[in-house]
Amino acid sequence: MGKVKDEDTSQNLYRRGHRVHRGKARAEYADSMNIAGANHLRVIGRGARGLLLVCAISLAGRAWTQDQPQSGNPPATQGQSGQEAPASGAETKKDSGTSANPVQQVVDLTKNETTKGLLKARDWESSRIFGIYVGKNRPLVAMTVQQRKEIYLKQTLTTPEAYIKRMVGSLYDQATGSPRQWQGGIGGFGERWASHEGQFIAANSIAALGNYGLGYEVRYDQCKCEGKWPRIRHAFIRNLVTYDRSEEHLHPQWALYGGAFAGGMIATTWKPGNENIWKEGAYGMVGQVAYGTLLNFLTEFAREINRKQGVE
Repeated sequence: MGKVKDEDTSQNLYRRGHRVHRGKARAEYADSMNIAGANHLRVIGRGARGLLLVCAISLAGRAWTQDQPQSGNPPATQGQSGQEAPASGAETKKDSGTSANPVQQVVDLTKNETTKGLLKARDWESSRIFGIYVGKNRPLVAMTVQQRKEIYLKQTLTTPEAYIKRMVGSLYDQATGSPRQWQGGIGGFGERWASHEGQFIAANSIAALGNYGLGYEVRYDQCKCEGKWPRIRHAFIRNLVTYDRSEEHLHPQWALYGGAFAGGMIATTWKPGNENIWKEGAYGMVGQVAYGTLLNFLTEFAREINRKQGVE
C-alpha cells in the first residue's frame, strides 16, 4: 500500500509540473506575440511617416519645378518705350530666395488655396444657396423650355444645396419632436428629413409644371431701385407675384402656392397619425410665404452680406 501511495504521489507531482510548464509556455508565447505586434505597429508607423515625407518632398519638388521659367519665354518684359525693363537686384534676390525654398512655396500655396476656399464659401452672392436669380443690372428675358428644365433640376434634384436646405426644417422638427410618433436620434432625423425632401420635390414639381403652362417666371430678379425699404418691399412682393411671358406684367404666384398646398397634402400619405390634408396643405403655403420671403431677402442683400464678411 505504501508503494502504491508513493506512485500516486509521483504521478500527481508530474501532472502538476506539466501544467505549470504549459502555463509558462503559454505566457511566454503571449508575450512574444505582444512584442511582435508592437514591433509591427512601429514598422507601420515608420512607413506611414516615410510615406508622408515622400509626398511632401514630391509636392515641394513639383511646385519648385512649376515655378522655374521655361526656355521659350523671353528673358525680360518690354516697356512702353520698347526698351527692356531691367530687374532690380532686390527682386532678383527675393525670387532666388523663394525658389531656393520649395517647402515654403508649398506652405504658401496651401495657405492661398485655403484662403480662396474660405472666401468662396462666404461668397453668398455667387453661391448656389439662393438658386437661380437675375442680377440688378440684367434684363429679364423669357426662358426657353431647356432653361426651365435646367433650373428645375438644379433647384430640386441635381445639386447638394437642394438637399441641404431641407435639413433646416428637419432640425426644427427634430428639436420639437414633431411628429411625436417618430423617434429621436439619427433614425428619427432621417425620417423627418426624408419627409421634408419628399414634400419639397412634390411641391416644386407641381409648381414647375404650373409655371410652364402659365408661362410664369420662376427666377427672382433683384430690385432695380435704391434704398433699403424699397428693396425689402420688392423682395416680399416678389414672393407673392411674378411676371408672365412678357416679363412686364405681374400676376399672383398661382403655381408656386398651388404646388406648396399640394405638397403639404401629399405629405400626409406617409406621415404618422390621421393628419388633416387641408390643414397640412395650408401649412405648406404658410411655409412657402416664410421660406420664400427669407430667401428673397438674402438674395436681394447678398452683396451687402458679402461686404460685411469682407468678400468683394
